[in-house]
Order: sequence, then structure tokens, then C-alpha cells
Amino acid sequence: MHDDITDVPGIRVGHSTNLEAGTGCTVVLCDVPTVAGVDVRGGGPATRETDLLNPVCMVEEVHAILLTGGSAFGLDAASGVVRYLDERGIGYDSGGIPIPIVPGAAIYDLTFGSAKIRPGDADGYAACENAHAGPVEQGNVGGGTGATVGKLFGPTFATKGGLGSASVVLPGGLIVGAIVVLNALGNIIDIQTQQPIAGSRHTSESSEIPGNPFGNTTIAAIATNAALTKAQISKIAQMAHDGMAQVIRPAHTMFDGDTVFALATGDRTSGLQQDTASAAQQVSLLGAAAADTLARAIIKAIHAASDLHGIPAASSRP
Repeated sequence: MHDDITDVPGIRVGHSTNLEAGTGCTVVLCDVPTVAGVDVRGGGPATRETDLLNPVCMVEEVHAILLTGGSAFGLDAASGVVRYLDERGIGYDSGGIPIPIVPGAAIYDLTFGSAKIRPGDADGYAACENAHAGPVEQGNVGGGTGATVGKLFGPTFATKGGLGSASVVLPGGLIVGAIVVLNALGNIIDIQTQQPIAGSRHTSESSEIPGNPFGNTTIAAIATNAALTKAQISKIAQMAHDGMAQVIRPAHTMFDGDTVFALATGDRTSGLQQDTASAAQQVSLLGAAAADTLARAIIKAIHAASDLHGIPAASSRP
């Protein structure tokens, strides 16, 4: 076990990173039939294919999730993921023509590094080529390369965010993993002490007035090896947002595009049936674990981050 999302069987993660430009993208590849849901809480999301994940919609499978920098421009990286999957004949069977289903979300990192270099087709494809089931590289990597936190007083006073991942094994062998790109407006709070561990470096002595509040968003993917329906995995995505609220203050603002995808890789053809109460109990257990695991992944993102383009990491602050 690696204590990250690749502990869930059938999940691989790959990054494409441009440290000079201060941006990149991360792809979560699903190597087994996977049901997905999503929950968007922030007021400024940049997303792709989220409507398809509504339980009332027809398609029951996804093949990858994209977590990217570059704001709306960066969603172009999904084309490279689609191309990678298409070359391997992976996709939803639409009458003999496989169509890759690749939902995604982007963070705003255009004011970090270069505003003119954003993840595109080639970056999405490269992230897929780099995907593996081993330990997930964290910190200034992939979609978290240009991530920062603590921008209540503007980006000048930000602290470096990044990418983090964590997992937990539940009774009965169920696994819940989380991967997050942490680029929040708010500060990051330690769960145990309830004290800030990263955030705005603004002080009462600073003469600069609060700056531009735009340029935020925390995006994440949850995965579990449970066999779930679209409605059930959508509920887990909803509950996972509580993990953001545990450690990001404030979360889900109008200037964040906070989005959580959730993936269920369990075999739904096994014939296992549960009564309503048992199914609800399992979903609740998984949702609570998803929230706690996402919160821990956020903390790991802060600890793994390092200084970049003049923005200090929490570990290098006095």
C-alpha cells in the first residue's frame, strides 16, 4: 500500500509537468469498468463532461479523469487523453465505435509562471503515457504545479499549494483513495490543532490592500473498489466535499471552482445484492471515509509542496 489513490485496484495516475511555465496536468486512468459521479460546490468551476455523470443520464462508465492547470484553456488536455484511449480501442461502445469518456476540471494558475503556456493535447497524452499504479508523485507536479493557497489578500501573499493523495482500507477490504489539486482561496487548517499550517502571508503591518481574489479552485478525485451505482457514487462525491471544509477555510467560495469526482471500480456483475438499509449504510461509510481521506490528501499536498516562482512553501516559512 502506498497511502494514495493507486491503492485502489484498476487505478493508475500519470502527470505532465512544466516547472518553467508553472503548470501541468494529471490523469487518473481507469483500467477496469468504472462508474463515476461528480459534485461541484465552488462558484467558479471550469469543467468538462460533468452533466454526463448525472445519475439520470445514460452512459454508465468513464475511462479517465483529468485534473489540469490552465483554467478553461487547460481543458484542451482532455483531447490528448481521448486520443490515447482511442488508439487503444478504449471507450463507450456506441454501436461498434468506442468513445472515450473523459470528464475533467481545471484550476486557475494563469498568474503563476507563464499565462501563455497551458496544458494541451500533447500534455494530456504524455500524462497517460506516464501513468502507473505505483506511488503517486506529489507536491509541485502535474495539475498541482501552479497551485497556491491563501489568496484572501491576493496572490502576492500566497503560499505554495500542490498535488496530494491518500488512501484508507476499511473493514471488509474496501479501499478509498483520494487525489487532490489544492489551489484554494482560503487557508489550510491542521485537523488536530485547528491552527493554520499554510495560507496568506499577509500581516497587519502589510500596507497593500486586499488584491484580486480570482485564481483559485480545489479539484479532486475519489476512488473506491466498491461496486456502486451512479447515484451511490454521486452521493460519495457529495460527502467528500466535507473533507475540503474540514481543512480549507473558507471553502466553496464564489472565487473557487471546487469540484470532486468519484469513481467506483467494483464488479457490478458479481450478482451481489444488498437491501436498501445495508446499501445506504455502505455508501455512508464510504462517503465519510472519502471526506477524511480527501482532508488528509490536502494536508499531504501542503507538506509535499516546495518553493516555486517566488511563492514559498509552508515548509520554508519561518
